[in-house]
Amino acid sequence: MHGLDDRKLKILQAIIQNYLETGEPVGSRTISKYTDLNLSSATIRNEMSDLEDMGYIIQPHTSAGRIPTDKGYRLYVDLLLLDKNQEVENMKNILIEKADRLENLLQQVARLLAVNTNYTTMVTTPQYKKKVKFMQLTEISDDQLLAVVVFERNIVKNQIIRISSPLTKETILKLNIILNTFLQGLDLEEINLPVITQMKEQAGDYRSLVNDILETIMQAVASDEDFKIYTSGTTNILKYPELRDIDKASELLYTLEEKKMLSGLIHDRMDDEEDRGIKVYIGDETPIDTMKDCSVVTATYEIEEGIYGKVGIIGPKRMDYERVVGTLQNLMVQLDDIFKDKT
Repeated sequence: MHGLDDRKLKILQAIIQNYLETGEPVGSRTISKYTDLNLSSATIRNEMSDLEDMGYIIQPHTSAGRIPTDKGYRLYVDLLLLDKNQEVENMKNILIEKADRLENLLQQVARLLAVNTNYTTMVTTPQYKKKVKFMQLTEISDDQLLAVVVFERNIVKNQIIRISSPLTKETILKLNIILNTFLQGLDLEEINLPVITQMKEQAGDYRSLVNDILETIMQAVASDEDFKIYTSGTTNILKYPELRDIDKASELLYTLEEKKMLSGLIHDRMDDEEDRGIKVYIGDETPIDTMKDCSVVTATYEIEEGIYGKVGIIGPKRMDYERVVGTLQNLMVQLDDIFKDKT
């Protein structure tokens, strides 16, 4: 699929691994010592020229060696993920010491990852689909209704809805029946146009009020005051020369501090199993503009069915992918054991 023979692939891997270690462009002489191919520098130069033509490496300066492109990193990571079979390390005892509450556990995970990888880390609290269990409208004044929405797992959201004129008890009862008949058991994605249309037809003269109520429910579902993102090792970013540009570094640090901006790395489709594995974003693949010079590796942990959270590691594009992926794989196994033990 990648169009490289074994020799080119080994040379590319050697270039990337050497660049990960040194941060310096890699020349043919270095590769001739680094690999077990027993090739001359001239042959390696020819192969490197081909790799450059194919877009896997570039030469930053005329007299310099080569460095990987995003395409080169992508191939390296894809092959790494395919072949990864690293032995699980035992982090469980360290984590359990802080596992009295989930919040403490997740904060500890962020700190441990930052120390162990020397990169910046982020961990989110769990997310889950909110399905409507019950709704209750109550008049609290002539121009206000209180909407109480109870979701599965007994999550309760209260919202105030303004009305233009007082409603009779019979009207409020009718609206409560319509809301519970159509919305019970649905989550945000399932409250679609056909459902809304049927509700409005049933509401008759109060169709505009039903629309206001639905908007309120959407806001209640979308807003999640309990959702948090824990970060650690934010200043680790400044250890890497390619990320020290004052303007870019300031923007990156602001993104890490203003944690809501990290949502682009978090809100995957958690109900799709393909989106719950380890994911690697390299350069422009990163969905956050201030992180286009970085690589981000994320993994998804599962507390129980339907409840998921994200763990992420942020570093330079020359990050030690093998170590980062292995660390996250190990962590997912340990978290899985912890959550199973607690249930």
